[in-house]
Amino acid sequence: MPDMHELSVTKDILEIILKYAAANAVTSVKTITLEVGELSDLEGEWLQWYFDMTAQGTVAAGARLEIGRVPARMGCGGCGAEFVVDFQNTEHIVCPSCGSRDVRLVSGTEYTVKSMEAV
Repeated sequence: MPDMHELSVTKDILEIILKYAAANAVTSVKTITLEVGELSDLEGEWLQWYFDMTAQGTVAAGARLEIGRVPARMGCGGCGAEFVVDFQNTEHIVCPSCGSRDVRLVSGTEYTVKSMEAV
């Protein structure tokens, strides 16, 4: 079920795309590649639906979103190491370098516009 979060994110993505399109004399955006953190609640189907709705009448109308998931990363407060975590088993997350439980989420909830194919 969609929520207003996808709409807000989609508007942000469109704003970024339109800014770069205008700066580079783009007449039509074909594909937009996004990276979305694996812990993000953003759903690709709804992002595309909202994007189609908000991009109407712009150079990005009809563009296809290609969405890749990126793994969540944790950082260790003890030794500073960063590591990927399997969030299927989060009962005891410890740093694989030093064994510390002083860990924090570094990435995994964000989204990034990586590229766009345009003419």
